[in-house]
Amino acid sequence: MAVITIARQFGAGGRTLGKRLSRQLNYEFFDDSIIQELSKKAKVSKFTIKDIEQTAGSFFSKIVSSALSRSYMERLTGADIGYMDENIYVEKTKEVVTEIAKTDNIIILGRGGQYILKDMENTYHFLLIAEQEDRIQFMQDFYNYSRNKAYQAVITGQKRRQNLYAKFGKKNYNDPGLYHMVFNMSKLSLDQAMEQIVTLIRQP
Repeated sequence: MAVITIARQFGAGGRTLGKRLSRQLNYEFFDDSIIQELSKKAKVSKFTIKDIEQTAGSFFSKIVSSALSRSYMERLTGADIGYMDENIYVEKTKEVVTEIAKTDNIIILGRGGQYILKDMENTYHFLLIAEQEDRIQFMQDFYNYSRNKAYQAVITGQKRRQNLYAKFGKKNYNDPGLYHMVFNMSKLSLDQAMEQIVTLIRQP
C-alpha cells in the first residue's frame, strides 16, 4: 500500500505510535532493526552504530573521525572488519533506508527518512511535536522513568537528534513543509493521531 516515515521530537511518542500503526495496518515497523541492517552493510557491530548515533557531532567524535581515516582503518583491520564514522553512517543509512522502502507496506522511524525518501512515490511523512513538559511526562508514563531521568532523556535525546540531522545536511526537520501531517501531541492523543494517519493511508 504505502511507505510511512515518522519523525518526532524526543518524547513525543513516535515509537509508540509507529508500533500501534504497524499492528493496525499490518505493516512492518523499522526502528532498531535498521541498526542491524547498517551493521551488516558496514561490517561493524550494532554497538558501533549506536555509538555513532549517540555521539554524532560531539567534540570527541570529530577528533576520532579526523584522526583515523577510512583507508587507514581498513588497512589496520583487514577487509573482513569494517570501519564506521559519521560520514559513512550517513552514506550507509541512505542506502539501507532506500532499500527497505522498496519492500512497501512499512513504517520507518527517524533516521532521516523524510529526507531520504522525499521524492519517492506513495510515501507519507509525519512529524510529532509536543511541549517539553508533555514529552517529559510521556517518558514518565510510558517508560516508567523518574522525573529527573525523563528530563535528561528528553534534553539529551533532542540534542542527539539535532546533531544527526545536521550530518544529513539538514537542520529544519521541524519544517511542516516536509510532511503530509504534523501532529501536536500536546493537543492530541495517540489514538487521534493514528486515526488521521490510517484514514489518509487507506483513502482511494
